[in-house]
Amino acid sequence: VQLQASGGGLVQAGGSLRLSCAASGGTFSDYAIGWFRQAPGKEREFVSGISRRGGSSNYADFAKGRFTISRDNAKNTVSLRMNVLKPEDTAVYYCAAGWRWNEYVGSSSRDFMHWGQGTQVTVSS
Repeated sequence: VQLQASGGGLVQAGGSLRLSCAASGGTFSDYAIGWFRQAPGKEREFVSGISRRGGSSNYADFAKGRFTISRDNAKNTVSLRMNVLKPEDTAVYYCAAGWRWNEYVGSSSRDFMHWGQGTQVTVSS
């Protein structure tokens, strides 16, 4: 499966963005999707993930209450709605896919085999 992330940009603190991850190849509904981010000089970290059928999702603590993940298997897309953005949310955001036989999501990079290119999110103060 190939992944394409989009939707990043420059936004003021307190603003919102919606990231999208479009997939091609493979059977999209067989894959859990995760969002990760990497800020300059920092390690890549998990943001949010959703199970293959959308029945389960999880969030990093910093994302809870501000970010919402969703998926549309008919359109082979996953969205990450990010509200109340903060300067510390500035990073390159990546989507990743991991084949699953159940509704397990995962939160480690090792849980996801396929990665898209990133999309830059910059939050100004």
